[in-house]
Amino acid sequence: MDSLAREQLEEQCVICDEHKGKGIHLYTSFICMDCERDIIITDTSDPKYKYYLSKLKKITTPEIFS
Repeated sequence: MDSLAREQLEEQCVICDEHKGKGIHLYTSFICMDCERDIIITDTSDPKYKYYLSKLKKITTPEIFS
């Protein structure tokens, strides 16, 4: 697969800012599988936990227009 096609299939992770092909969508944001796994296993006393919280705070719920 050429790089242009690969870029179109990949999305930018809201945590690591890298373009990845697999992950989850939370509202309008994408979280790659690697970051999802790291978030899940990180203990709340770990300094990385605050980092993940700050990144997740960028995610906002989309507005619903009726």
